[in-house]
Amino acid sequence: MNVKVIILGSAGGLPTPDRSLPAILIDYNGELVLMDCGEGAQRQIMKAGYSLCRRMKVLITHLHGDHVFGLPGMIQSMNLLNRIHPLEVYGPKGLKEFINKVVEIAKCEPKFELIVREISEGDVLSSRHIKINGILTEHSRENLAYSIIIGSSLGKFIPEKAKELGVPEGPLWGILKSGKAITLENGRIIEPKEVLGEPIPGIKIVYTGDTRYCERLIDFAKEADLLIHEATFASDLSERAYEEGHSTAEDAAKIAKAAKVKKLIMTHISSRYRDSKTLEEEARKIFENSEFAEDFRTYDLKS
Repeated sequence: MNVKVIILGSAGGLPTPDRSLPAILIDYNGELVLMDCGEGAQRQIMKAGYSLCRRMKVLITHLHGDHVFGLPGMIQSMNLLNRIHPLEVYGPKGLKEFINKVVEIAKCEPKFELIVREISEGDVLSSRHIKINGILTEHSRENLAYSIIIGSSLGKFIPEKAKELGVPEGPLWGILKSGKAITLENGRIIEPKEVLGEPIPGIKIVYTGDTRYCERLIDFAKEADLLIHEATFASDLSERAYEEGHSTAEDAAKIAKAAKVKKLIMTHISSRYRDSKTLEEEARKIFENSEFAEDFRTYDLKS
């Protein structure tokens, strides 16, 4: 499966002429996942060549304005474009109230189905092609990091093995394909691994949202194909970063190295920096395959 990750906004807190506010788009199997929706995200989506009428899920990490102020405008634009598909929005407690109040006051209630799910740690959603999990990190308010695994599989079902074990063709095959054990009439228990081939790991993308250095992310991001970690400041402002619940480039690199990820993309850069070279250099001393996000840069991932 081919997956594209498009950086729509890489600034932190304040947009600049070159950087929009936090928003990252994942394009997979004809569907979209938008991670955070900073102000202007709808324009960035269109500028990147995507329609606001596509099937889409939105993952909000936390309720600071630079991560959510783009939602009302995007909803209004979707109305004007006569969107048909439902829009699923996931995020921490308070997200539903925020959306409901803004769209009511602004008179832009969605004409399409809007599904808002307030979540915490654990499973966010699971379907045939995508699995999303969340954990809480360390920020100035509740922040969810997300792990998105696309195209994973328990392994190809092998009918010949099922027949050899005495499993009759029918519903029991489906149960085994889904990864659940079954019990035959003779009392024998058949485990899925007995009739499935080697599991397919899929593509793993982890997005931290805003967080200070958080060791919980090491296991969460373990062996990810892509870790997108905030790096608001350079190391000379490490004390300020910690106090405000943010990370330095060194912090992000330490997490990437410990988690043994394939690539680190840093984002959420403070507007105090004219370019990202200093932060990249700091990170690469610890984790070589590091770079700072640039708006509209695209990463192609293949399983």
